[in-house]
Amino acid sequence: MLKIKRMSDVIGLRVYTDSGDLFGVVEELNLIDNKIDGWRIVVSRDSGMIEILGGARGIIVPHQFIKAIGDVVIINKNAVPVQRGEEDMDFEADDAEEM
Repeated sequence: MLKIKRMSDVIGLRVYTDSGDLFGVVEELNLIDNKIDGWRIVVSRDSGMIEILGGARGIIVPHQFIKAIGDVVIINKNAVPVQRGEEDMDFEADDAEEM
């Protein structure tokens, strides 16, 4: 049987990536024409994702990246923006010089 959740029930749920990493907590849902468009998620300090996000407090995840909603929310790992490190940029610069 399909269980339907109210929007107010998902506010405050913990959010995990599909690889099992804690990401944060649902703060708000964005609606457009009575449909969920995006999820505002506050990054948890315990998650270690703050460094990846460059110090941002949270992100808005488009609804299509939500994989499951139950006792927790599971998002696709691709929804998390990746900040490129200095090493990656140096490596690419070295490759460009060789060409």
